[in-house]
Amino acid sequence: MFDSVHEECGVFGIFENKTADVASSTCFGLYALQHRGQESCGIAVCDDGVISHKRSDGLVSEVFDKETVQHLGKGNMAVGHVRYSTFGGKNHNNIQPLVIRHIKGNLALVHNGNLVNAADLRRDFELEGAIFHGTSDTEAIAYAIVKERLSSSSTEEAVEKAMPRLKGAYSCIVMTATKLIAFRDPDGFRPLSIGVTADGAYIVASETCALETVGAHFLRDVQPGEIVVISSEGIQSIATHVRKRSNICIFEYIYFARPDSVIEGVSVHHARVRAGHILAETAPADADIVIGVPDSGLDAALGYSQQSGIPYGIGFIKNKYIGRSFIQPQQHQRENAVKIKLNAVRETVNGKRVVMIDDSIVRGTTSERIVRLLREAGAKEVHVRISSPPFLHGCYFGTDIDSEENLIASKLHSPEEIAKAIGADSLAYLPTDKLGQLIGRDCGWCQGCFTGSYPIDVTTASSKNKFDEKIHR
Repeated sequence: MFDSVHEECGVFGIFENKTADVASSTCFGLYALQHRGQESCGIAVCDDGVISHKRSDGLVSEVFDKETVQHLGKGNMAVGHVRYSTFGGKNHNNIQPLVIRHIKGNLALVHNGNLVNAADLRRDFELEGAIFHGTSDTEAIAYAIVKERLSSSSTEEAVEKAMPRLKGAYSCIVMTATKLIAFRDPDGFRPLSIGVTADGAYIVASETCALETVGAHFLRDVQPGEIVVISSEGIQSIATHVRKRSNICIFEYIYFARPDSVIEGVSVHHARVRAGHILAETAPADADIVIGVPDSGLDAALGYSQQSGIPYGIGFIKNKYIGRSFIQPQQHQRENAVKIKLNAVRETVNGKRVVMIDDSIVRGTTSERIVRLLREAGAKEVHVRISSPPFLHGCYFGTDIDSEENLIASKLHSPEEIAKAIGADSLAYLPTDKLGQLIGRDCGWCQGCFTGSYPIDVTTASSKNKFDEKIHR
């Protein structure tokens, strides 16, 4: 219902060498990752091989009150997950962690990403007699591991054997009775970091901001294709599938990750500021003030101001107390949604020529409403600058981007046409050939949603429109 790119998922795991309140630590970690998924969440705790878990629809604060966390009990390991559904839709059985009980032992699995061959895997496993309880591709990952576990000496060996069957994006943490096993797809589409606390607890999380929240300092990233085993014996690395070059999703730097996170050695905040510098160089505007659309447009707006010399101002105030329940099903109610979530600061924009920085334009409806807010607040001109290239194609790796026929840049091919559609005086995007400057070093990245060129073959991906299976919000 909202014209935006939705977050994907966030994963968190903790290993202690003693019994501790790992549920509370995991809850704190999930708070730090809440921006990555706001539909559902869950935590699983391992206490001497016994796994207990709680998962439900809602924000972390809604699902895990003090009594719920205490009920999970203490243990020496835990995994947690925050989710926004892409493939799979809203089904309670899709909420993670997935807890699997089988003859070789119990395990809990959390996953960030999306498999392009999930439907094929599911069909193969069902023909072999597997029964699926949900519709997410995470369950296919779990079945692949469990199947290999029957003929393997350890769970990490089963993961190593299963990985060649998994095509697409996956940053996962598996918790067994004695170990945490973190592994990442060979292309490294989604981030995964390792940290350690002062008392020796190991943390694995989607972003470094979650490490800092629980008092851990960053050790290193899980390499693309690497399997990291954390146990009472320390950390072991299995590098069978490791590649030297990653294909990290470039949109992690533009939108998904929190600004205070560092992904593969690159500060997200600095990447966004550099995007603003590039926009000021490639798409200058005669203006009086530069403003950003909260939250991910703010850093790029600061960069645009620094490079252009145009003063930076606070143009919008975001209402941070609007929950998911606010989103209404009626069209006339949705029309007012932007006004309640965002307010323009009249004193900043009234009578001025405004450069407005945002992270993306999807369908254009929200952009049109935000521009209208500035007009109503007295802006004389509105020049929109976008800190990403135009979306022209879908994503197969866990980003919830609308289908091509609904993307405004696919329907209206010139920035001038789109500017007219959203009511702006001008519009410019970050040039695709400048994306590498955001990272500032020689490494790979995925930009398929902008160019249609994907790091791996996506022809086996489901041709079904993703919006038939996901939840509109």
